[in-house]
Amino acid sequence: MSATRDDGSADDPAACTLCELPTEGVDVTDGDGNRFCCTGCRDVYGALGDVDVDADAVRERRRADAGDGGAGVEDGAPADDGDRDVPDGHEATYLEVDGMHCATCEAFIETVATDAEGVSGASASYVTDTVRIDRDPDAVTVEDLTETVSGLGYSAYARDDAFSRRQASNMATARLAAGVLVGMAVMLQYIVLIYPTYFAFPFYDERTLTYLNEAMASTSGTYFFIVIGVLTTIVLFFTGKPILRGAYVSARTRSPNMDLLVAIAAVSAYLYSTLAVIFVESPSIYYDVTVAIIVIVTVGNHYEDSVKDRATELLSEVTAVQVDDARRLTADGDTESVAVEALDPGDRLLVRAGERVPVDGEAVDGDAAVDESVVTGESLAVRKVAGDAVVGGSVVTDGSLTVAVGPDATSSLDRVAELVYDLQSGNHGVQKLADRLATVFVPAVLVIAVVAAGASLALGGSPTNAMLVGLTVLIVSCPCALGLATPLAVAAGIRDALERSIVVFDDTVFERIRDADTVVFDKTGTLTTGEMRLIDRRIDDDLLRLAAALESRSAHPVGQAIAAARSAAGAADAALGEGGATPAVADGGAEAVDGEAVDGGAEPVDGETGEGGDAPAVESFESHARGVSGVVDGVEVVVGHPDLFDERGWSVPDEVREAVADARDVGRVPVAVGRDGVAEGFVVVGDELRDGWEETVTALDRSGVEVIVLTGDDERAATVFSEHDAVSSVFAGVPPEGKAEAVGRLKERGVTVMVGDGTNDAPALAAADLGIALGGGTAMAADAADVAIVDDDLGSVATVFELARAAGRRVKGNIGWAFCYNAVAIPLAATGLLNPLFAAVAMGASSLLVVTNSSRALLSDE
Repeated sequence: MSATRDDGSADDPAACTLCELPTEGVDVTDGDGNRFCCTGCRDVYGALGDVDVDADAVRERRRADAGDGGAGVEDGAPADDGDRDVPDGHEATYLEVDGMHCATCEAFIETVATDAEGVSGASASYVTDTVRIDRDPDAVTVEDLTETVSGLGYSAYARDDAFSRRQASNMATARLAAGVLVGMAVMLQYIVLIYPTYFAFPFYDERTLTYLNEAMASTSGTYFFIVIGVLTTIVLFFTGKPILRGAYVSARTRSPNMDLLVAIAAVSAYLYSTLAVIFVESPSIYYDVTVAIIVIVTVGNHYEDSVKDRATELLSEVTAVQVDDARRLTADGDTESVAVEALDPGDRLLVRAGERVPVDGEAVDGDAAVDESVVTGESLAVRKVAGDAVVGGSVVTDGSLTVAVGPDATSSLDRVAELVYDLQSGNHGVQKLADRLATVFVPAVLVIAVVAAGASLALGGSPTNAMLVGLTVLIVSCPCALGLATPLAVAAGIRDALERSIVVFDDTVFERIRDADTVVFDKTGTLTTGEMRLIDRRIDDDLLRLAAALESRSAHPVGQAIAAARSAAGAADAALGEGGATPAVADGGAEAVDGEAVDGGAEPVDGETGEGGDAPAVESFESHARGVSGVVDGVEVVVGHPDLFDERGWSVPDEVREAVADARDVGRVPVAVGRDGVAEGFVVVGDELRDGWEETVTALDRSGVEVIVLTGDDERAATVFSEHDAVSSVFAGVPPEGKAEAVGRLKERGVTVMVGDGTNDAPALAAADLGIALGGGTAMAADAADVAIVDDDLGSVATVFELARAAGRRVKGNIGWAFCYNAVAIPLAATGLLNPLFAAVAMGASSLLVVTNSSRALLSDE
């Protein structure tokens, strides 16, 4: 988030008041003298600028929330990362931290990191497993920070370190495997040898039972108990290490959680049994309780993680957008491949068709169409020639460019990525319901256990019996059921979402989202398909056939849409109606710069023919800034903006010129088409509306949720949405930084959900209380979101909220059962009417009930 003054404006007077992008060369202001980088930011600030007027109070509240371990952070808002005071010379380092799973982990990681020399600040998020550390690179290295943060079982590594991520995953699997295998060995001994001494098993005769009792009371029995103790030690301290770590962190941060309750029960049974083996001649040992608690909770957590992993694997491959290398021109005219980090201002780079521009700069040679949608959200490629600014991360769709590296040698795409990382690392998770209850329940159980043990002693009981009473209270307090209540219900939600082609990346979705107040939709690629198509034409079939053949040489989306019509003009008539528009009008993409409608492609080979034996022969082809021209089947054809016809001296009837202007006013892309010196008509190309968009926004509006459209496109491209009754506001022409700031301001009004698909949406997706990415979007959008809809079905947005509410009810149901059980079991244990063995059986029964309840489909009973 950007640093702001109390009135919400940017500190730098030369920066945009909303998003802090430079305003040099841009004259956009409001009535109060605030400067903006674009009209979109001005409109957002005008509508939402008053939300953040009490910035100091907001910051103080967030700092207080972060300081108490996140217990008060209900909206998932970042603490104070946007207002952090970073000393000169310090830089941000982003690490992925494996092992964070609650709000107390965040507070602990931040404390450990800030205690390191050379670190000025840190912000961690278990929601995204990310920590951002502001450090002095001369005082502390990344390796030093990694070692510092990696203590106590946390594993910190660079976000792109796939090897370390695999290592962390392998270690988690090893812990589980060891716990299950060693735990089975322990439980087998209990079932075969120890439990028969407690109960007269019907399949053991009296002689065998006598032998077992004598053996357990002998020296051999002591050695046997020692072996069981060693195996239990492996389960407790290796498999249970994450639980013990969580307990330690919660105690250190004075925020009791479920890890602490589970650890207390497991460690108490372990210590009692160990002391009994050492000091009691014929001990009763309860290592089985320790093993059962650790293994059951570990298996439950692993099941949740495995479901999330399967969800991630379900996503289809998406486009990677980072650029690592650049093709730099040398003094002798050759090229060399260099790392982007090695580029200097002024270096000249060659970027060919299909390649991504490595960094921001200026075109110094060449003529090409450039798709900037990944950064700006603009749905149409823009023609770039010498002297034009080029955005790092954009794609050259045809032609080639020589780009001079800008003064900062940085990419707009990289800045978007850094903004996403900032937002992710500051997006503190909520304290889960079970953990919030544990802040009261854990101290209460400990007090009851101590009081019960003390009462036993006071009434004449032996120290051993008093310890047993206290231990029974701890065991019977249902740590497994409470520990499983959240992860199993969440896993059920993720599982049911997968069945509906919805991928949930973040398990806190079902904790953080209650009732959304606002849903913000991106336009291009979200409410629309992002694919251009012919939606209207006012030319005859023969001219359409010629224009389509000519445009087949163009790589521009508009040209491709026109070219697609050449295969079946008759089919186009059936779909569109002869000379008429379809009833459902798709929205257009952004209006091309300077009225550009179509870009050209590579020069063809003379005489080359199109597809099919009777396809028109393109005899010559020429690309212009505002269209294309050429000779097709001996006929001279021009397709483009009316200005191109004027430049060539062709006549343009007034009705064609007016129709083109009218079509552009509603955000579509009109293209005049003519032959032999006359513009005979036009075609209209638009970005197709996604099926079901009206039903989705209408349903949200009827449920009381405010619907806002936030797009980087021209405002005319969003006309169809601004005119819809269910859409309360449309903000157009907003850059990625402005989108994130707009979402941040909306969050101050209530729970805000962002739905998008592109890299330009990633900062807003990360900033929102809940980010939903369409599965066909970019990798960065998916990485920034909490949920991805694989099949691009907008109707699934409503399903996400239904699943979240159902999972929340399931968690509450599990916890409700656990507390009802405790209301009966704890008093019995405290009065000595239960021993630890029966307490363990009761604990297992309650856990089984939670598992069974959580295995049911979430929405089947809705």
